[in-house]
Amino acid sequence: MRPVTIAAALAALSAPATPSPAAAQPLPVITPRPGLVITHSVRVAPGHYRFRAAHGDSAILVVRGDGLTVDLRGVTFEGSDPARDPDDARGIAVRVDGGRDVRLRGLTARGYRIGILARGVRGLVLEDHDLSHGWKPRLYSLREHESLADWLSYHKNDAEEWQRHGTGIYLTGVSGGTLRGNRVRQGMNGIALVRTDSVAVRDNDVSFNSGVGIALYRARDNRIVGNRADYNVRGYVHGVYARGQDSAGILLFEQCTGNLVAYNSLTHGGDGVFLWAGQQTMDTGLGGSNDNLFLANDVSFAPTNALEATFSRNSFVGNRAVGSTHGLWGGYSFQSRIVGNCFGGNRIAVAVEHGQDNLVGGNRFDGDSTGVRLWANPVEPSDWGYPRHRDTRSRDWRIVENRFHGVAQPLSVAATTGVDSSRNVVAAAVPDSLGPCDPLRIVPTTAWWRIPAIPEAPRRWPTSPLAQRDRSAILVDAWGPYDWQAPRLFPLDSVRAQPLRLLVAGPTGRWRVVARPGVAALSAARGRTGDTLVVTPAQGRGGDWGVTLEYVGSATVSPRGVRRAAGAPVRFSWRWFEPAATWTQRVFAWDEATDPRTHPEAFAALLRGAPLLVREAPRLDWFWSRPRDPAIPARRMAMEAEATVALPPGAHALRVLSDDAVRVWVDDALVVDDWVPHETAVRTAPVSGGTHRVRVQYLQVDGWVELRLDWLTSAPPAPGG
Repeated sequence: MRPVTIAAALAALSAPATPSPAAAQPLPVITPRPGLVITHSVRVAPGHYRFRAAHGDSAILVVRGDGLTVDLRGVTFEGSDPARDPDDARGIAVRVDGGRDVRLRGLTARGYRIGILARGVRGLVLEDHDLSHGWKPRLYSLREHESLADWLSYHKNDAEEWQRHGTGIYLTGVSGGTLRGNRVRQGMNGIALVRTDSVAVRDNDVSFNSGVGIALYRARDNRIVGNRADYNVRGYVHGVYARGQDSAGILLFEQCTGNLVAYNSLTHGGDGVFLWAGQQTMDTGLGGSNDNLFLANDVSFAPTNALEATFSRNSFVGNRAVGSTHGLWGGYSFQSRIVGNCFGGNRIAVAVEHGQDNLVGGNRFDGDSTGVRLWANPVEPSDWGYPRHRDTRSRDWRIVENRFHGVAQPLSVAATTGVDSSRNVVAAAVPDSLGPCDPLRIVPTTAWWRIPAIPEAPRRWPTSPLAQRDRSAILVDAWGPYDWQAPRLFPLDSVRAQPLRLLVAGPTGRWRVVARPGVAALSAARGRTGDTLVVTPAQGRGGDWGVTLEYVGSATVSPRGVRRAAGAPVRFSWRWFEPAATWTQRVFAWDEATDPRTHPEAFAALLRGAPLLVREAPRLDWFWSRPRDPAIPARRMAMEAEATVALPPGAHALRVLSDDAVRVWVDDALVVDDWVPHETAVRTAPVSGGTHRVRVQYLQVDGWVELRLDWLTSAPPAPGG
């Protein structure tokens, strides 16, 4: 065991960064071009360059050599038209291949899958880059329920699978250096450290991404201090569902050890911190993401876990974890220290199953429903190797000198032995003298969990007003979290509600209605951001309507990075298109004799026979882990649905999401054939205007049910209203 000590943290933080090479004379100026290889120190001529990158490993600039400085201040690379969707981005803006003591500064790049990719570098400095608005995937979760298509998986990266994601800065095999003052917003992932060690990641802003702010994989001894990584989130609708879908402010995945994570603002992430030991540990019981120190971070307002750390040994000292489902989820944690933290308003502040030899000491709990919950399950998953190699009893806990204020259930302990719960204080309410839940301002009762004053660390978290708002500030659309930099309309009800309430969100300013096709009535024709606009669609339009507003007010930055000055008018819209239909749905149960994968003729005969039930619905949208209707089988189920749909003139498409398999016919032509069982997949097919007969066959083997058919259109809504 290599314990994390305060002395080690101080030494890590005070270690000097990689020195910048002296500039004895002005750097030569070069003009960039796609594929240019830079092998000596240069300044790239400032300008706005539209360079479309090829797919894969292709980069606009390639840097190779030792002791290089590349000055990119005033340079903007644009790889994709901002009017195009973010998943159109591709390629790499700059790639650094090997070398020592390489420094890049000042690039602005948008519209690439990866902004800067560095591999095999020793002593890398990346400063003051803005790599926002890169590649990110479309999301399919709805206002009413999530989609399994949006869940993230990080389990495979030994072959650099993570590079398929959009990432601002991606380091692989880098040793030593500094990432400072960089900005990555409105992409998927901010910064990735893969098999990377001894890098200082300081004072960066990697907020409002749809995946992860800072991601580590097999990374060790890195120093992540004073960064802002807020609102890295997906899978959340306030008051409806809080899933997170494995998004996070910071991710440590697969054998990440000895890292220091201190004084970061990690609020409103799916998780604030998401740490997992790794598949190697799950299979063998060995290793883990151990001996990391999480010191004085704000990890509040996570839809799921403010801190999640499993199957590992770590220290959590002086963090703020407020307003989340769990303050800390620590399943199978061992020899971990949870000390001097401030928990408040969580459903469960500290929840640990099968934990061993852990300390929960000197923490403050304000208004959590449950303070500390410990338990063990009688049966553990049979496909885990970990319980076969490790003692996984829940045992030997010290829960001491904590303060529980207004906590309904301070301790909940089951199937756990050896618990010391002495010297805790339980009070009905928070004393006024204590002030807000803030570990940086709490006077500790015992010196051994005092939060140290660390040189070079900020006095406060690098916070913002949005970081202090509760979870209702999280708004997610089809491209990720909203950053409140431009006006938008968000539904407050089911999108099919009539009338429908729309939140007019955005920076301070005024709005007025400029178009309302297909709308019978509006609650107002003008107002201010923050208003709720109530829209009543015209009857008989089959869900084909829209409303367009014009905003005038503060300066804006669109989700695609388009900037407009204060006072410049900005138009923004809400559009709903769902043609009227009545879907006749026939449900069947199949068995080995009628398995469509092995007996397609018998399955076809089954569908010609009597169904288990028949029902009608205005749309196809099935999503559940267990059937809501007891007449529908929980596994080995099939469904065939038919409807006649009238589409207006213009270009249209149908989009179908399915888990496990689906086939779609339009006027007896097979347009979607995805009949091999799979996890949730998305398929589209073009459909012309006119009246069409649509038939859908759906197959479920077991597990989750997801089937949804959406209609897409490029045709404008019909005039009127």
